[in-house]
Amino acid sequence: MDGGGRVFEPLTGPSEPGGSPRPRAGAGPRVARKRRRPAMGRRPGRFATFGPLATARRYVERIVWAAERVQWPRHGGITATALILLSSIGFGIVRGDHTPVVLDALADVRDMAANAVGFRIAGVAMTGHKHLSRDEVLAIAGVSGRSSLLFLDAAAARARLKANPWVGDATVQKLYPDRLAIDITERVAFALWQKDGQVNVIAADGTVLEAFVSKSVLTLPFVVGSGAEKRAREFLAQFDRHPELRDQVRASVLVAERRWTLKLKNGIDVRLPETDVPRALDQLATLERDKKLLSRDIVAIDLRLPDRVTVRLSDGAAQAREDVLKAKRPKSKGGAA
Repeated sequence: MDGGGRVFEPLTGPSEPGGSPRPRAGAGPRVARKRRRPAMGRRPGRFATFGPLATARRYVERIVWAAERVQWPRHGGITATALILLSSIGFGIVRGDHTPVVLDALADVRDMAANAVGFRIAGVAMTGHKHLSRDEVLAIAGVSGRSSLLFLDAAAARARLKANPWVGDATVQKLYPDRLAIDITERVAFALWQKDGQVNVIAADGTVLEAFVSKSVLTLPFVVGSGAEKRAREFLAQFDRHPELRDQVRASVLVAERRWTLKLKNGIDVRLPETDVPRALDQLATLERDKKLLSRDIVAIDLRLPDRVTVRLSDGAAQAREDVLKAKRPKSKGGAA
């Protein structure tokens, strides 16, 4: 009560009849009475108080009772609603496979901000590209007119470049504030490789560069068979000592991934041994130089045995040889009657 006889009342409403008198100004805070928790399972009603249904009911009541006593922070409802919305958006992005689109959009916004403060890529120095064009290299590296130097991942760009079969190695350097340097080492087309009817251009290490589509690679060595792409460089290097033989080879066929057979341009097959191929090539070169063996009417030369050379004649040559042998045989003389 103030000097005018007025009494201040709390904003929560009048005191209950018969209750304790309200505290005067300056008195301590009023202590709220603790509400007694109703006994679980004893409330009369139509639900059973025993069995699975009663157990479930008691479980729900415990959860509700605990939730009522949680001290939720101020504006907790707004925060919870925002979290639910963000979770729903995230779930929709993942479920609808929109993650790459969203990430690309965020990256564009990030690059725009960096470009606005002076980190736009103003120039790119590039070396080492021959088969790939400049635009192809930039596209593979992920560099575009919207890219910023600040957020360009040089390691990721290098990895993307090396994933291209034509690129053997690459370096990507960021030169702040607005320059980029790309240096690549390209693989070179080494041979044509055929397997299961498909012809591809391969590098010296056996990497498939591309499918055979250009006539510009027709002059490359031709290897055939499973595993031939990995062994081509080592095998073809053995012809360096005999370039005159290499010029006559149309294709080199790896048989059962064990040994090679040469298909010559004149139709002759040369069967090489599994081991000591240089010795067999030396022998073939000697026979060609001294005997002109590859100019004969033959269809196959077998060099698999180190101590002999087996030659198979063509059908026409075999028949002619048989006729000559028959003519040389002495005729039997008839006896006197």
